[in-house]
Amino acid sequence: MQINGSVALVTGANRGLGRHFVKHLLDRGAKKVYATARNPEKIDIPGVLRLPLDVTDPAQVAAAAAAAPDVTLLVNNAGISTGTNLVTGDLARIRAELDTHFFGTLAMVRAFAPQLRGGAILNVLSAMSWFSYDGANAYSVAKAAQWALTNGVRLELAAQGTQVTGLHLGAADTDMTAGYEGEKADPADIVRAGLDGLEAGAAEVVADAWSAHVKASLAEDPRKFYQLV
Repeated sequence: MQINGSVALVTGANRGLGRHFVKHLLDRGAKKVYATARNPEKIDIPGVLRLPLDVTDPAQVAAAAAAAPDVTLLVNNAGISTGTNLVTGDLARIRAELDTHFFGTLAMVRAFAPQLRGGAILNVLSAMSWFSYDGANAYSVAKAAQWALTNGVRLELAAQGTQVTGLHLGAADTDMTAGYEGEKADPADIVRAGLDGLEAGAAEVVADAWSAHVKASLAEDPRKFYQLV
């Protein structure tokens, strides 16, 4: 997938990683970028086409696909983090995580797949696709489902020549992680790694050391990773 000359659509483009994706795509020569968000008026990058889009709303997904029939690169970046656990957490919040990360991503893939022959999809995943964290287990479940979705649609779309790349990262310094006090990556570095991997034809991009550590731990006894007695 070559970004120069491509037509891209980015979900969740008003802030955080999405905003960086839009800027980097323009810098790399994308001839058109559709920047989408629930509130597109908050998108402040010049030179883009703004579209309203809530990925959990089937009507808005269909409208976006109709308004952007020339897309060759779909960046599924939109996400939420509700800080909800599974056993005692609010079921509505758990469903909201799955609706956004799994069903929202799936809706976008299904809507845009017919026009992505020879094009590409980049799904923004997480190191939490591979580990749980007490206090945010709904997010982990939703990201694990999105990772499995990414692997599945990669197989289903291979015959039409659509490249599907998953981008895994730990914490990036964005609004979503404002309350997190641990080490955070520069979001520009994460986006750069994701787009480099996309252009290199990678199926999966592990953007930072923490994600690499977590992925490697999957071959070990989970008690070791979680430090369980």
